[in-house]
Amino acid sequence: MIPLSIPHLAGNELKYVTECIQTGWVSSAGAYVNQFETMVADWAGCKYGVAASNGTSGLHLAMHMLGIEKGDFVLVPNITFIASANAVAYTNATPVFIDVNPNTWQMDLDLVEEWLDKNNSPAVKAIMPVHVLGNMVDMPRVMDISKRHGLHVIEDSTEALGSYWNGKSAGSFGVMNVFSFNGNKIITTGGGGVIVTDDQEHAKRAKHLSTQSKVNPETYFHDEIGFNYRLVNVLAAIGVAQMEQLPDFIKKKKEIDNYYRTNLNGIGDIRFQEIPKEVNPNCWLFTFYSSKQDKILAALKENKIIARPFWFPMNQLPMFKDYQYFNKYDHSRDIHKNCLSIPSSISLSKEDMDKVISVIKSVF
Repeated sequence: MIPLSIPHLAGNELKYVTECIQTGWVSSAGAYVNQFETMVADWAGCKYGVAASNGTSGLHLAMHMLGIEKGDFVLVPNITFIASANAVAYTNATPVFIDVNPNTWQMDLDLVEEWLDKNNSPAVKAIMPVHVLGNMVDMPRVMDISKRHGLHVIEDSTEALGSYWNGKSAGSFGVMNVFSFNGNKIITTGGGGVIVTDDQEHAKRAKHLSTQSKVNPETYFHDEIGFNYRLVNVLAAIGVAQMEQLPDFIKKKKEIDNYYRTNLNGIGDIRFQEIPKEVNPNCWLFTFYSSKQDKILAALKENKIIARPFWFPMNQLPMFKDYQYFNKYDHSRDIHKNCLSIPSSISLSKEDMDKVISVIKSVF
């Protein structure tokens, strides 16, 4: 079997985890949590990092801290992993789904501006750009739009650690932004996330809220409703070891991306995600477009190669079907119907890629 995207644990992971176990520091306190937060924040070019149990909890916490609540509206791309929309729903706010650009597969900012011009209301509180597959939304334009309309910007950078827009890191534009370290991401802690920000007060309160708003651990006094969202030390230890290898991981991901693009270019109707010239992507998960999606998926499965169709558009899911979806051509539906992701693990060999490519070509 050739898996889709699995962790590559070839550094100091075992050494650091063993240290946690031998010293007993395995829970939400410990030096590795602090070290991991600092490493991620430094990589993103932000002053502060706050580790969370996963990317979804980080997004929820960020919106909660920014006062997003019932009656508010948050703009979200219609093509994203469901965590983005769920995090909005957790606050009882209303997501407004925006169609995506048919070439980059990122939130269509022309539609964002058009919608905001038609819906100029104080209830519109935030925009959540999602850097889909490690490609990036035009963040300078997002920041300009948000400034003109008085919106909070929360970057869902969960797939984009190591991606840059004109040399500025994903996760460094918005007021509070989130990375994810699920098992399939470019680095992993098994499950975890980090909120990054340049605002010291936001960072302090995020850490406070993520530990059940505990003021005094000896008396168990809590001063507001908090959350059990803190990442534990033993998982942060894995994260530290992974961060040490991140430059090599990005290099390998770029090699995989280049190999697939070179060898699948011109095959049938296959086309690739367009990367703007300003973007230096981390090439997290290789995904392409073809009208033969179903046949390709079936052929890969028959050859024990794991591949996946793209996420369902948010407006096609039962819990979000009645929410507003702003579009002109419904590119989201077309992208979902025709895109698929293929094996992109760090450990993927040339022989593995050649087999994947051969099976895909056989369909045409």
